[in-house]
Amino acid sequence: MKKYSLLLFILIVALTNCEKDDICIEATTPNLIIKFYDTNDPETSKVVNSLTVTANEKEDIYTGVSLDSIIIPLNLSENSTTYKFQSGTKTDTIIFNYNRKDVFVSRSCGFKTVFENFTMQTTNNWIKSYVINNSTIENETNAHINIYH
Repeated sequence: MKKYSLLLFILIVALTNCEKDDICIEATTPNLIIKFYDTNDPETSKVVNSLTVTANEKEDIYTGVSLDSIIIPLNLSENSTTYKFQSGTKTDTIIFNYNRKDVFVSRSCGFKTVFENFTMQTTNNWIKSYVINNSTIENETNAHINIYH
């Protein structure tokens, strides 16, 4: 009987000391979603032909693609990110400005960065205008910016 009691005790201790798996299934730091629209018909999305997007004079994120929307990351170590958007032979430089706020998500996910007071500036060569849909970027459910060309 003592043998079974000891075995039962060890089994109970082993099962109660197990930890939950640390798998992050929650949303983390969002990327910026940009949707392109026709400047003559603002309700209609419009593909940008031969789009090349370059981050901070470093690497091309998109090269010569034709898309009506893109997803790009923002700089997590500074309060601004600069991109060059090229369509054909015309290039616009866009500077995204924001305040970073770290938000605790969970033990398994850690922190995510939320971008607040979001603004932008562009050179308007092929981009005619833009609309910032929300000045706080905290998820990737909808487009954050509409660019009209």
